[in-house]
Amino acid sequence: MKTRIISAAILLPIFFLILFVFPPYILTFIVSAICAAAAYELIRAVKIKNKSVLVYSLISAVFVPMAIYLSTLLLYPVLTQLTLLLSIFFTFICLLLIEVALTIKKPKSKARGTQLKFRYIPVLIAAGIIIPLMLSAIVALRSMPYGYLFVLLPVIATVLTDSGAYFTGKSIGKRKAFPNISPNKTVEGCIGGIIAGTLGMLLYGLILSLATSFTISFPVLILYGILGAVVTELGDLAFSLIKRLCRIKDFGDLIPGHGGVLDRFDSLTFAAPVIYLLVVLIPAIVIS
Repeated sequence: MKTRIISAAILLPIFFLILFVFPPYILTFIVSAICAAAAYELIRAVKIKNKSVLVYSLISAVFVPMAIYLSTLLLYPVLTQLTLLLSIFFTFICLLLIEVALTIKKPKSKARGTQLKFRYIPVLIAAGIIIPLMLSAIVALRSMPYGYLFVLLPVIATVLTDSGAYFTGKSIGKRKAFPNISPNKTVEGCIGGIIAGTLGMLLYGLILSLATSFTISFPVLILYGILGAVVTELGDLAFSLIKRLCRIKDFGDLIPGHGGVLDRFDSLTFAAPVIYLLVVLIPAIVIS
């Protein structure tokens, strides 16, 4: 726990510096690096040894956030985003099909241990496209007017939900919530996480209402908090299931006290796109 707190104390100031001081493209580069690391960790977890496919996934993972950022600079961002994403998906599938063909033609002696198995393809699509697309919601939020304020919404949801669930579970947790997936999670912890995430969202709205001239809808922020907390816990649970299936404790050891990139950003992967959709469809923060 001490190492975890020290890592957070170092990373949080860096995050705020990137968010509030540096231009948006710096955050895009950071998200691209995170996506590449996440792709590598996921592919390593399922023990895919095909190096060329790993390269395809890494290139795609890096390119998706940059494509989203570039599309936000154009006149028709929604249409452009769809076009870019379809192009990325089409290119990625073509590369996989080429690799399938090359693998089939290889002699068994050379293909052994490096052949592309069809059951790996969904993992590669998840690593190269789906996870980077979900995390790219951070880039899309940052591109909005006063976007640095919107980026904090999924961050608050994930950090406070995780913390609330952890401390509630440690103090009063008794009933196991998902013993076959994550034995340490309790029903009380899950409820505490949802309450903490929702209260954190309301507190953030209160701060904005006092410090800015923006119009804040607190009922909508409650919706943000509840949905953000629920998907945060679902994200953590989903990646816990992957780790259990792969028989690993952590995806990596890049971040001391936290594990790998996927161990730290598993919840944000689910929360960011949900919060982005809520901000677009049901605004809680209206800029006057």
